[in-house]
Amino acid sequence: MVTVSLQEKNGIYQAVINYKDGDGKRKQKWISTKLKVRGNKKQAQAKAEELRLEFENQLNAKELKDNHIEKSKILFIDFLKNWVEIQRQYISPATYTSYSQIINDRITKYFTANPIKLVDIKAMDIQEYYDYLSMDGLCANSVIHHHAIIRKALDYAFQKEIIPNNPADKVKRPKKGQYISEFYNEEELKELFEKSKNDPMHLMILITAYYGLRRSEVLGLKWDAFDFNNKTITIKHTVVIAKINGKRQIISNDRTKNKSSYRTLPLVEEIADKLLAFKEQQEYFKKAFGNSYCKQYKDYVFVKQDGKLVRPDYVSEHFKILLKKLGLKHIRFHDLRHSCASLLLAKGIPMKAIQEWLGHSNFSTTANIYAHLDSNSKKLSAQAITSALRNEKEIEE
Repeated sequence: MVTVSLQEKNGIYQAVINYKDGDGKRKQKWISTKLKVRGNKKQAQAKAEELRLEFENQLNAKELKDNHIEKSKILFIDFLKNWVEIQRQYISPATYTSYSQIINDRITKYFTANPIKLVDIKAMDIQEYYDYLSMDGLCANSVIHHHAIIRKALDYAFQKEIIPNNPADKVKRPKKGQYISEFYNEEELKELFEKSKNDPMHLMILITAYYGLRRSEVLGLKWDAFDFNNKTITIKHTVVIAKINGKRQIISNDRTKNKSSYRTLPLVEEIADKLLAFKEQQEYFKKAFGNSYCKQYKDYVFVKQDGKLVRPDYVSEHFKILLKKLGLKHIRFHDLRHSCASLLLAKGIPMKAIQEWLGHSNFSTTANIYAHLDSNSKKLSAQAITSALRNEKEIEE
C-alpha cells in the first residue's frame, strides 16, 4: 500500500511517499509540492494525494510491465487488480470505485477459487463465470457490468500484446433487461410538494422533480448556475461519493456525466422565487454560525445550516424516511427524475424534447426507458389506423 505524508523543508511542503519495493522492503520518496508552508496546507494535502496517486500508478504500470515479461506466470485476477489501478488516472473516482468493488468482490472470489493464468483464459472460462453469477442470483444487467470490465481489461492486455486476442469478444453476454421504474403521477407529486414544505430538502425535491435532475446534478448546483436576469439554469457541475483508499469521500467535478448532460434550461418562476428566499436563509445561517461556518462550500446551493455540503447518501436515506413519515408511496430519490419524464410524456411532450431536458446522451436511452409510458403516441397511432381503415370501409360501401 502506498501512503503519503507532508513534511516541511526550506519553507516548502514535501510529499513523503512510503511504499514497498519488489523485494518487500519499505522505502520513501520525497517529492516537492512546490507550495510554500504558510497558508497552503489544504492545497498541499491535495497535491500530495495527487503525487501519491501518480506514483502508485507508475508502480502498478511497472509491475504490469514486469509481469508482461513473465506473462506465462501472471494470474488473470492479479492482472485485473493491476489493470484497474492503472486505469485510475484516466477514469472518474466514481467509476474507479465501481470497478474496484466488482473486481475485489465476486470476480476475486470466483477466480481465486478457480485460478487461471491470463495467457490461458478462454471464452469458455468467462462464460462459466457469467453462468455462476446468474445462478448466484445476479440480474442480467449486473452481469453485463462484469462483462464490460472484463472485456475492457482483456482488450488492454491484447493491445499490450500480452495475449493474442480478446476472448471476451467471443462470449455471448446476457440480454439487458428492461427496468421499469416507480414514479409519481401529477397528483402524487403535488401532494409530495405540499406535505414536504417544512422539510429541509423541500427545495431540492422541487428542483429535482421539475428538471428531472440526477442526484449528482442537484447536489452539484452552485449559485452561478442560475441566471436570474435571463431566467436560466445551467447543469454543469456534479457531486458524487466514491470510495478512495478505503474511505468514502465526496468528489466534486466541473463536468457532467456526459456531453449532453451539460445543458441550459429555462428557470421556472416558482423555483426562482424559492431560490432567492433560500439564499436569504443561507445568509442568515452564515451570520448565526460566524467563524464556525464552513466556507469550503460557500458557492454551493445545497449545504447544511453550518455550511457543510449535503452528502449524496444522506439525500437518499432522508428521502426514504421522509416519504414514510408523510405516509406517501415509496419511491427512490432518483425516481423523481422518472416522475418528471412520465409527466412530460403524459402532457404530450415529444420524446426527443424529453431527451434534451433530461440530458441523455442519445435518443435510444430515453426511448428504451420510457417507451412503455408513451401512451399519447399509442393513442395517436390507434386513431390513425382506425381513421384509415374506416375511410377504406366507407369508400367500399
